[in-house]
Amino acid sequence: MKKAKNLITVGTFDGLHAGHRALFGKLEMMAARHRLKPLALYFPLPPKTLLAEHPEMTVLTLPNEKKFLLKKEAVPASALDFAACRNLSPEQFFDILRTQYDMGGLLAGPDFAFGKDRRGGIDFLREQCEKYGLPFDVAEFSVAGGEKISSSLIRKLLAQGDITLANALLGRPYELTGRVIKGHQLGRKLGFPTANLDTGIYKILPLGVFAVKVRVGRKIYDGFCNIGFRPTVNPIHAKLPLVEVNIFDFKQSIYGRKITIWFVQKLRNEMKFNGLDNLVAQLKSDREDARAALKDFTFPL
Repeated sequence: MKKAKNLITVGTFDGLHAGHRALFGKLEMMAARHRLKPLALYFPLPPKTLLAEHPEMTVLTLPNEKKFLLKKEAVPASALDFAACRNLSPEQFFDILRTQYDMGGLLAGPDFAFGKDRRGGIDFLREQCEKYGLPFDVAEFSVAGGEKISSSLIRKLLAQGDITLANALLGRPYELTGRVIKGHQLGRKLGFPTANLDTGIYKILPLGVFAVKVRVGRKIYDGFCNIGFRPTVNPIHAKLPLVEVNIFDFKQSIYGRKITIWFVQKLRNEMKFNGLDNLVAQLKSDREDARAALKDFTFPL
């Protein structure tokens, strides 16, 4: 029996949001109709990030996060090497899809383009598929609240601190994974010990104080997280903000370990307080607000 070819879609899929999952659903249906196998080809990091002069905080999902999320989808996925693709002409890239990835059809997003300088747009793809007798289709944008669901919109919402809407468009809470590093241990002295996270330079860090779920090993805890520049005590002067997580009812030493946090609700903006007493009073209020926000919150992990 002849081996089925692949029905392919190509993208960065930053965030693996609801629009991407709708695209994958269409890919599955189209593949079944044409007796092909669905396959998503993706770039682990967005090309725009790799080419940016200042790539700091430009990515929703880091490569390992994206790989994990894609494994949960029904559509098989394979990573593309951007360095090997960036200077290819649209014709060369299309031929690689046909030969190396055994492409038997193509599904593209409405604004998709590939090849050097993104010269391989929808018209080019349609012509090439017709030339080789391959099924081709263009998926429609997914829309929520009258706006196109896109990675760029979610990045904008996170920058504005709108966690609620960002989470709705993602279809899950925004997450952040980092290695716990040593800080100044001021939180411990104030009665609020925190885990300081090194998250790398690419990950988008929403600023403010948030109610969060925290995974340490296989256990999930409640907590609250401050992301900012610590204006009250020992202000930091850096491009990247500091991520500090207070995990409720937790006393283990976890220096050097990786933990994951999920953002459930924004509690407030970071602010400067007039003295440590006022800061501690606010932290106590934040803790109670976080407990209330997380009390009945559940989500599949």
